[in-house]
Amino acid sequence: MNIIPGKLEGILVIEPQVFADNRGFFYESYNRRELEKYGIALDFVQDNHSRSVKNTLRGLHYQVNPGQDKLVRATLGSVWDVVLDIRKKSPTFGQWEAYELSAENKRQLFVPKGFAHGFCVLSDLADFQYKCSEYWSPEDERGIAWDDPAIGVNWPVAQPILSEKDLKNPTLKNADLCF
Repeated sequence: MNIIPGKLEGILVIEPQVFADNRGFFYESYNRRELEKYGIALDFVQDNHSRSVKNTLRGLHYQVNPGQDKLVRATLGSVWDVVLDIRKKSPTFGQWEAYELSAENKRQLFVPKGFAHGFCVLSDLADFQYKCSEYWSPEDERGIAWDDPAIGVNWPVAQPILSEKDLKNPTLKNADLCF
């Protein structure tokens, strides 16, 4: 496993060791002992799986009380994955970074509490899977506007397909932040 720190403190890109031959491939998608070496010593309590069509944008989402750590990956197709630092006292508050995650590159991204997260589908279809350190709680779910000009995320689509909920997310300035 190759683990690469992101530019924002706490973000980790995880590249698994892939064993491929004429039959296909094999890799460990999760190994707690290896991740503990990088400070990821979590009991993931929930796995989620979404399927989305091209140009779908989901996010920017986060959860409060107490928040969720996430380990995310695309297992079909490819996505443009974005993390936004929403930790008020962080020197990188309001900054974002993005990575292409795909079934082909098999990269994963560790997104700790204190970050909003979203992704946009680049391929015709994408399956996106993620492990969460806390159970989903509808009353603690929050979001930030995907197109907040103060953040300036460089999304790869001008007219994304959005949920009704994501159309109503507030700007970072008006978001409910507890980190």
